[in-house]
Amino acid sequence: MSPPRLLPLLLLLLPLLNVEPAGATLIRIPLRRVHPGLRTLNLLRGWGKPAKLPRLGAPSPGDKPALVPLSKFLDAQYFGEIGLGTPPQNFTVVFDTGSSNLWVPSRRCHFFSVPCWFHHRFNPNASSSFQPNGTKFAIQYGTGRVDGILSEDKLTIGGIKGASVIFGEALWESSLVFTISRPDGILGLGFPILAVEGVPPPLDVLVEQGLLDKPVFSFYLNRDSEVADGGELVLGGSDPAHYIPPLTFVPVTVPAYWQIHMERVTVGSGLTLCARGCAAILDTGTPVIIGPTEEIRALHEAIGGIPLLAGEYIIRCSEIPKLPTVSLLIGGVWFNLTAQDYVIQFAQGDVRLCLSGFRALDIALPPVPVWILGDVFLGAYVAVFDRGDMKSGARVGLARARPRSRQADLGRRETAQAQYRG
Repeated sequence: MSPPRLLPLLLLLLPLLNVEPAGATLIRIPLRRVHPGLRTLNLLRGWGKPAKLPRLGAPSPGDKPALVPLSKFLDAQYFGEIGLGTPPQNFTVVFDTGSSNLWVPSRRCHFFSVPCWFHHRFNPNASSSFQPNGTKFAIQYGTGRVDGILSEDKLTIGGIKGASVIFGEALWESSLVFTISRPDGILGLGFPILAVEGVPPPLDVLVEQGLLDKPVFSFYLNRDSEVADGGELVLGGSDPAHYIPPLTFVPVTVPAYWQIHMERVTVGSGLTLCARGCAAILDTGTPVIIGPTEEIRALHEAIGGIPLLAGEYIIRCSEIPKLPTVSLLIGGVWFNLTAQDYVIQFAQGDVRLCLSGFRALDIALPPVPVWILGDVFLGAYVAVFDRGDMKSGARVGLARARPRSRQADLGRRETAQAQYRG
């Protein structure tokens, strides 16, 4: 990674002041929230995750930040709406920092691909701007496989229109997870090295075609069950109303995943994990925080977690007020998670269940242990993902998320609806 350039004084001050340059406009669209049944929980917790991390190095005029609202599905999926084609055909997609391709179901999908029956499907014959490509693609996820063909058409996202993108038309989706999941597809926000068939990621396309000023985006994931929306994805910048300053920026250590260095993790005052440092990957496509099996086992011994299957743990709901704070040291700053942050609580009828937001999984990515900071962490802290350039390098900014009031939520949604119609 190259050292940062010496910038003019004004540009140096802007990140410190946590403001956007004058003229930047946040474009908002309406949000919604969905409540599924309890039986879908275990299926959904694996949504969208690659079966394994690929080896690195394997082939494989806009100044207005665009705001893409996110809906939430059991606090395990955050998704928003995009359009493909002319006129736009609307789809809901997971915005996933752990992958780099865009795909949606196709009208031409296989008859026995059951997920196609329950989701919106792209119809190339209904788009005047459609361009065939025909290259086959396949993406293997931890929950199933997606096969299809590549095509090219216009992308509409958060008020940005007219970007010509190559995307996947899914002809076969092999998992029940894709059937019961609310989102139609996935829009990857990872680095180009992760993209299958060398397809330029959508973020790169928006910048290259002059529709987005800079390759920066930020996530605000709202986990408040009393507020209707699921948060916002801001393309081209960040919204200071979402977080409590300051932002702490740390460099991306390997520009493939959004991977940073984490110094250590503490549980209360009695347990230290990641003692010699470890890698941490920020991933909006993962609903929980994932860590090495032995360390997650020790963490749950400290908080009284009861083991379930597949590295998951249950928490006694009555114990939540007594549970210790879990703290992550990143960039010399402590990021604290209370039990309200790291315990996933939900109810259906008289049934109340509390699950730990920490899950055990050993990921082979030498030379250091790997943690994945998913939505449990990103719901507590706003993350700004900055791809940088050839000289400055990629970085991630973190700040505590600011709670959103119900009245402010209503006003922002009404404004978003007006902008979307206009």
